[in-house]
Amino acid sequence: MVEIRTIGALGRALAARRLTAEQAVTRCIEAIEAHNPGLNAFICVLADEALAEARRADADLAAGRVGGALHGVPISLKDLFDMRGVATTAASRVREGHVAAADATVVSRLRAAGAVIVGKTNLHEFALGTTNEDSAFGPARHPLDPTRSPGGSSGGSAASVAAGMAYASVGSDTGGSIRIPSAACGLVGFKPTIGAVPTDGVVPLSPTMDHVGPICRSVDDAQLLFDVLRGAAPAAAAPREARGVRLGLLRSHFMARLDPDVAAAFESACARLRHAGTDIVEASIPHAGDIAPIYLHIVLSEAAAYHAVTLEHRAEVYTPNVRLRLEMGRYILAEDYVRALRGRDVLTADVDAALADVDALLLPALAIPAPTIGADTVRIDGADEPVRNVMLRLTQLFNITGHPAITVPCGATPAGLPVGAQLVGRPGRDLDLLSAARALETHLGGPA
Repeated sequence: MVEIRTIGALGRALAARRLTAEQAVTRCIEAIEAHNPGLNAFICVLADEALAEARRADADLAAGRVGGALHGVPISLKDLFDMRGVATTAASRVREGHVAAADATVVSRLRAAGAVIVGKTNLHEFALGTTNEDSAFGPARHPLDPTRSPGGSSGGSAASVAAGMAYASVGSDTGGSIRIPSAACGLVGFKPTIGAVPTDGVVPLSPTMDHVGPICRSVDDAQLLFDVLRGAAPAAAAPREARGVRLGLLRSHFMARLDPDVAAAFESACARLRHAGTDIVEASIPHAGDIAPIYLHIVLSEAAAYHAVTLEHRAEVYTPNVRLRLEMGRYILAEDYVRALRGRDVLTADVDAALADVDALLLPALAIPAPTIGADTVRIDGADEPVRNVMLRLTQLFNITGHPAITVPCGATPAGLPVGAQLVGRPGRDLDLLSAARALETHLGGPA
């Protein structure tokens, strides 16, 4: 039997009765039992609950009742989202004993669409990191090489999908936390326009930059999940060809320091797009050199404000690296924060201008392949750079500005580690961005 890997294919199999929801969930649970001991992707597995929900989904289908766009689909959930009656740990000892009294809005929408939640996934503590290493539950590991990180902060979510433990996952993205692990694991990760998906019931990191979105195997799946998460009826996939799509390539700054294997895979993907008729022109962000300080002054200030009481009374409970970053936020001056907010306006104008005469911006999603767990630095162009800084460098701009962005697989290194391309669109035009990504997907690398 052909392996069913996408939500779309699973939905068709369920509708045709070639597969039952119980069988689909059972396969995911079996994959969790086989792979999670080595990958540490899940903090909490809800096997009994998921199987009971799957049986109800099958009974409904047998009676001619379809619960929604995700009827019977096994989904994992980053353990930053409240799920009624289940602990929300945020991968931290700080939240020991916390049990959610109600579902986050996005969880309610997943349930209403018929999704079966198989468990809650590991993450970098409080989503404040890019590697998923600083977790009270230990690091999540890459499905292709357990010595490497799956990326973060939604590392467990990406690992769960890549290893077949769920058909998709829902994560959060404040500096790249959906797109970074998606790129590292060869998946599609979509960060919608800021505010397009509600964040209530989600433990915050930086409220003005927090986004919620899907990690999955295809652009079609990303759009289906996006529609569910935003509370909209499923939108018809707009047909489009690669020929006629116009992209602005962000080369300066964004491609100045890439791992050579990543650069080669990305350039090869660009060549395939050009061969398919895609028009690629040069674009730039004039104030790109200010991205990192603007980002840090906003994210650390807002994170420190949220954690102020705990930092005052229980600082020792945090993992050391996360505690250090939160403590740094306590020493940022109000004038620096306000200055960063003004810088946000400048960068937003830069991105808007770069998008003025193109359908989307194009750049890599991650400057390096999945890094080795425990590595503090990575060598690029003869210099050692902090892993965290390198992993954030290509994604954090679009959290500052709130533009929608999606990463799509675009090849692999000679060692077989995935490489991702990133497409960025206009605010509020998420469906247009998804349409362009769908047209380019096969030429970039195709669905995983």
